[in-house]
Amino acid sequence: MKSILSGNFRYPFLALTLLASALLPAHAQVSPKAVSLFDGKTLKGWKTVDPAKMKDWFVADSTIRSGDGVHKIPTNTYLYTEKEYQDFEFRCLFRLTGDPKTGMINSGIQYRSIIKDGKMVGYQADIGNGYWGDIYDEHRRGKLAGGDLSTLRHVLKEDGWNSYIVRCISNRHELYINGVKTCDYTETDSSIPRKGVIAVQIHSGGVAQVEFRDLMIEEN
Repeated sequence: MKSILSGNFRYPFLALTLLASALLPAHAQVSPKAVSLFDGKTLKGWKTVDPAKMKDWFVADSTIRSGDGVHKIPTNTYLYTEKEYQDFEFRCLFRLTGDPKTGMINSGIQYRSIIKDGKMVGYQADIGNGYWGDIYDEHRRGKLAGGDLSTLRHVLKEDGWNSYIVRCISNRHELYINGVKTCDYTETDSSIPRKGVIAVQIHSGGVAQVEFRDLMIEEN
C-alpha cells in the first residue's frame, strides 16, 4: 500500500479507489454486476428538487462537487437519481471539507427517498462531525440510528477521501465507512416506502463543499 500512495503514483484517484477497496471486508468487494450511476463527465441521469439548484452542482476531475467552497450554503440541496431503487448495495468515495467556524459542515447520502411537497423525504446515510455513520430520516422521523465510532475513529479521514457503502435489503439497512460497519438498522414500520431515489446532499450552514466519485450500485 505504501507504493500505491507514494508521491510518485501517477494516478491519485486510482490510488484512492484501491485504498477504499483495500479497506472493505472481503464480502463487500465490488461486484461485476455493479453499475455506475455517474459517467464521470456530466450530471446526466441526475436532477435537483428545485431545477434552479442544478447550478449548485458541477463535475470536475471525474468528481461530482457542490458549490464553490467559498460561500456559505444557504439551504439544503440534493442531487438525485432519476431512477428509483429498492434492494441494493450502493458505494462511493466522498470528501467533505469546510470551516466549522463558519457554521454546520455536513452532508449525506439519501436512499429509498421520495420527493414530497417539494422536499426530499427518506433515509440518509450521514456525513460530518457528530453525525458520522448515522441513519437519519430526512423530513420525516429524524435520527433513527447512531453511528458506531469505536473503530471508525481510527481509520476516518475527516477532511479527506473516505468510502461509503449503503446496503439495503428488505427492511434491513447497513452502513459502512471505510469498510467499518457503523449502523445495522431494521425498519419495523411497514408504511415506510421501500423504494426511492439515491441522492447526494450538501447541508446548509457553513462554508463547505462535498465531493463524490465512483458512485456504483448493484441491485438485488
